[in-house]
Amino acid sequence: SFCTLLSIVTMVTWPKKKKMHCPDERCGGHKEFKIVQYKAGKARLFAQGKRRYDSKQRGYGGQTKPIFHKKAKTTKKISLKMQCTTCKRIIQNVIKRCKTFQLNDKKKSGNKDPTW
Repeated sequence: SFCTLLSIVTMVTWPKKKKMHCPDERCGGHKEFKIVQYKAGKARLFAQGKRRYDSKQRGYGGQTKPIFHKKAKTTKKISLKMQCTTCKRIIQNVIKRCKTFQLNDKKKSGNKDPTW
C-alpha cells in the first residue's frame, strides 16, 4: 500500500561503533559496541531439513517441493550484529526495510568548506 511505500527509505547509514547499554549483568551500563551487518552462514549438508529434502528428491518424480518464483519485494530487512567491546556479548537487532545500507566510520558533517 501507499503507507508502506512511504516508510521504505532508500539509503540508511549506521556508525561502525556506537555507545549503547549492555544487557550483560557482568558488564552493566553504557559501553561501546562494534556493529556489523548480519550475514547468513553456509548451509550445512547434514541439517535435518536438507537431509529430508534430499531424500524426497531422490529417484524419479521430478521436483517434489515448490520453488518460489513470485518475488515481489524490492528491499530486505537489515539485521545488525552488535558486539560489546568489553564483555564480547553479541546482540542482534533488526531495522526497517531499505534499498541500500552502509556502515560509516565517521559521522557525516554538514558543509566541507564553510564560506566566511
